[in-house]
Amino acid sequence: MILIGQYDSSFVRRVGIALRLYGIPFEHRPWSVFGDAENIRAFNPLTRVPTLVLDDGDVIVDSASILDHIDSLVPVDRALHPRQEPDRRRAMRITALAAGLADKAVALFYEKRLHEAVSQTWADRCRRQIRDTLAALEADRAARPGPFWFGERIGHADIAVAASIRHMRESHPDLAGLDAFPALAAHCARLEALPVFVEISQPFVPPA
Repeated sequence: MILIGQYDSSFVRRVGIALRLYGIPFEHRPWSVFGDAENIRAFNPLTRVPTLVLDDGDVIVDSASILDHIDSLVPVDRALHPRQEPDRRRAMRITALAAGLADKAVALFYEKRLHEAVSQTWADRCRRQIRDTLAALEADRAARPGPFWFGERIGHADIAVAASIRHMRESHPDLAGLDAFPALAAHCARLEALPVFVEISQPFVPPA
């Protein structure tokens, strides 16, 4: 397999961490959607990351589909998402909130970086959505005393939250403080100290 994209993207990082946790070998091509757009476009017409090229040449072009595929390659007891309800939908809710948080952080960054005139209405809306999502995640995590979000084993929800918040904090220093979210701060610190998080990481690199 070939994983395309830089690890400063929380979406690419989630996939890289999951692949490593599953012990699935892959080649990493740290291409940027700006500096390496033509290379990415050859595999993915959307020119987005992550893009996963399978051994048979098939290409999967978004993180949710990639994670769904690699989950199917491992036994049920190793899957990072529960397979049974209601555990599955509860874990997927947290994962979706984390992905939405990352989307809003990216949208806010592009608004501030790529537009000559920043829409204050749009920027304020993104910040409100980020704050509200952090509050929802904080409340849920604070209610769960286990070492990981849903018990004793790491899952996609844990990875998604930590990766999204890492990206948010590095791309928006004004949003970096988590003093109002102590459960999230502890969660992220615990995960970022894990060897796989240290290995599969990259400081945020703003597009040129």
